Amino acid sequence: MSTLFSNIYRKQGHKQISLIGILGSPRLGGNCDILLEKALEGAAAAGAFTEKIVLNNLSFVPCQACESVRDDGYCAIEDDFQCVHEKILEADALLVACPIYFGSISAQTKMMIDRFHCYWRARNIVGSIPAGTAKRGGFICVQAGERKDFFNNAAFVMKNFFATVGAEYGEELLCANLEEKGKVSELPALLHKAFSLGQRLAAV
Repeated sequence: MSTLFSNIYRKQGHKQISLIGILGSPRLGGNCDILLEKALEGAAAAGAFTEKIVLNNLSFVPCQACESVRDDGYCAIEDDFQCVHEKILEADALLVACPIYFGSISAQTKMMIDRFHCYWRARNIVGSIPAGTAKRGGFICVQAGERKDFFNNAAFVMKNFFATVGAEYGEELLCANLEEKGKVSELPALLHKAFSLGQRLAAV
């Protein structure tokens, strides 16, 4: 799927779990993308309403360390990040998929996380945002090698991000030795794990 926000499934007639999937890889049809799609498929099969956000298709800038910031948790910079902000905060569950680049998460993913600084400040310093109910969180990460410290670096950043947006880091799928684009399509065991992860995130 190449659109910015792709509705995958909507079940009418009763309240659902809503799950937002964030693709932090610039490579559509790559291993992260395939695993994220499979996880969202699992969530949909469990009855969730799911949406996918492709960060690389959005037009937004990194955090500018503004000297004057808002106290309500919103970033003062008006760009596509505002849509990401709203959808993540409104969702019942959050799933992020990104590759390892130079030992940690991709630039697209880090840009998104940094833009939540205003929200972190409003929640933890100003106190203008209540803690609220924790949403479910999951992380899918892929690397060409098998460095556990790289996965640890990425997971550490993601856990801090999840804590900022009120998500519990409860699910992860860390996939090593996946360099060739789309290689994971030939690995049914990993596809099944992604599908099951999505089902668990969507479980009532």
